[in-house]
Amino acid sequence: MKLIVLNLPRSFTENELALLFKKYGNIKGCTIVMDAKTGGSKGFGFVDMALAHEATSAIRELNGHLIAKNKIRVKPAD
Repeated sequence: MKLIVLNLPRSFTENELALLFKKYGNIKGCTIVMDAKTGGSKGFGFVDMALAHEATSAIRELNGHLIAKNKIRVKPAD
């Protein structure tokens, strides 16, 4: 199940994103969306989790979680 993670700190890395979600199950991959002009993060990314129930658990636990004063939002990517 693919999830979108919004309101990430601009300094957050793909490795940090993967570590955050691995606590809730196996991930198939993750990406942080980068601005083509500046090369910096746009503040959101995607995580692809192997199993739907693990993704649901991650949504429940991480939606509203604070990371460096940012309240992240986690939901299914449509």
